[in-house]
Amino acid sequence: MATILLIEDSEELAQVIRRELEIAGYGVLHARDGLAGVELHTSRKPDLVILDWMLPKLDGLDVLRRMRESSDVPVLMLTARGEEADRVIGLELGADDYLTKPFSIRELVARVRALLRRIEHVRQIIEEDRSRDAAPLAYGSVRLDPAGYVATMNGEPLDLTRTEFELLHLLLRNPGRAFSRSYLLDAVWGEHYVTGDRSVDNAILRLRRKLGPAGKTIETVWGVGYRLRSES
Repeated sequence: MATILLIEDSEELAQVIRRELEIAGYGVLHARDGLAGVELHTSRKPDLVILDWMLPKLDGLDVLRRMRESSDVPVLMLTARGEEADRVIGLELGADDYLTKPFSIRELVARVRALLRRIEHVRQIIEEDRSRDAAPLAYGSVRLDPAGYVATMNGEPLDLTRTEFELLHLLLRNPGRAFSRSYLLDAVWGEHYVTGDRSVDNAILRLRRKLGPAGKTIETVWGVGYRLRSES
């Protein structure tokens, strides 16, 4: 049974969402403010987070920033803000989906199911990939051991989320090959590309930052996607 963390300060709305999710077969944890949400995310490691934008103690965007420092758990944001700029901010910080209040509870449950199906597909791809191609890889100062699920740079461990690790693994296996965003979504996230989805761009940005100077070897191919610069 998947566990969902609901971070929502409206008790009335939280009760409705919790009831419907439990009827759908999910376990639900509830936090009433941002700080409590961060603590529950750290201690309980839920399979998905439903995150309100406006929260006491720590707002939704700050909660999202903190979670993305160590986790790529799927996040569905709830917001009363309908402006495009606000939605883009949330997506660029790493939200996977959003719903604007007021929304249909049936649609929320459907979005939750879709996000969880995506994660399950990712897990299947990871397992298949490990069994197919478990040979250690090296590129400059970067070393990656798929079997041990360890990546290092200059001998120091890289703190990568699962998505970042899988992206790096794919790029290291194919230096010089350009990957479209849609291909990366299919191979790593497990769903078809939707115009406006910034998941790939956000993950590449985080991976580049963690690689430091070596991050420059992940090149943007304008109009296509990304590639790892050929060592030759």
